[in-house]
Amino acid sequence: MGQKVNPIGFRIGTTKDWKSKWYAGKKQYGKFLHEDLKIRKFIQEKYKQAGISDILIERLGEKLRIKIIASKPGIVIGRKGTEVEELNKVLQLLSDAKEITVNVGEVKRPELDAKLVAEDIALQLERRVSHRRALKRAIDNAMRAGAKGVKAQVGGRIGGVDLARKEWFMAGRMPLQTIRADIDYGTARASTKYGILGIKVWIYKGDKLAAQKEEVLSKIEEELHTT
Repeated sequence: MGQKVNPIGFRIGTTKDWKSKWYAGKKQYGKFLHEDLKIRKFIQEKYKQAGISDILIERLGEKLRIKIIASKPGIVIGRKGTEVEELNKVLQLLSDAKEITVNVGEVKRPELDAKLVAEDIALQLERRVSHRRALKRAIDNAMRAGAKGVKAQVGGRIGGVDLARKEWFMAGRMPLQTIRADIDYGTARASTKYGILGIKVWIYKGDKLAAQKEEVLSKIEEELHTT
């Protein structure tokens, strides 16, 4: 059997970072974990139309910081920040933190965000678009946006057949076993007439450590020229 690992969890500490940053003892760990899960679930469901890519949570003592990264941040912010104020009130009920701050970030290129690409494929499948067409269109858009490799997979009762199966398409390179490779991974679910279809998307954006090395070398060269 193939030993499959989450591409993001596999790269934590090298090219990826934790989505929740806090430390807790044995008594508080479970409480904080369930709080994080409730907060993520609530935000994802309430602002589904905003195209939420990620929710980053950070705890500093009794302070709670939440950063929502979305393709349409205006929906989350609302007019003159009214939506953020309402969100703060609800979060006060979900968490015991005394001070909660919410920041909203924007996804500059949604075509290169695996989570948003997977959700877009799911919406197309729910509208009865052909799975092959939806996958190929998503891959083409990502490659045009500058991705070095894209893989998209759909699993379930595709097209309403009796037996569930998986189908996937790929373009470019996909070095899943290379830790330095900057690979974004996202999943989504499409609720169709015949059942739920699972969508998985991998987007390879190049080697992150190699890019960082080039930046450092270029800075050293600039300093040498100036001196």
